[in-house]
Amino acid sequence: MPIDTEKIKRLRDSTGLSFGEINKALAESGGDESKAMDILKVRGALSAAKRSSRSVKEGVVEAYVHSTKKLAVLVEVLCETDFVARNVEFQKLAHDVAMHIAAMKPSVPAELLEQPFVKDQDITIQDLLNQYIAKLGENVQIGQFHIMEL
Repeated sequence: MPIDTEKIKRLRDSTGLSFGEINKALAESGGDESKAMDILKVRGALSAAKRSSRSVKEGVVEAYVHSTKKLAVLVEVLCETDFVARNVEFQKLAHDVAMHIAAMKPSVPAELLEQPFVKDQDITIQDLLNQYIAKLGENVQIGQFHIMEL
């Protein structure tokens, strides 16, 4: 089957995974992008499950203040190493999680993980974490968070 670079590019843009991973998923799915995305999600969940027992002692505290200045969120996003904590992609994840918390106002992390991601309703926050775990190669977890609102 010939390589369809446009499909690979679209999947890479949406997942951030490697060319090889995406190409393998497309081959398994017979070139069907939707099925390839499902395969990549399952692999991300498996990767996350393997890494879930690893200790997360590094990370970042991200702050988000809404434009009205009447709503703010502080959230811990944890990882295994300071190398990943300094990674721009990891910091983008922390910012997206803080914005999501501001928008959806979950009460506990378990509730947060089940919510559809505000930027992409097709995935949950847990799916988003799984994507980053696969992309970064480390366990990533959301720690405590606080919402302040006037």
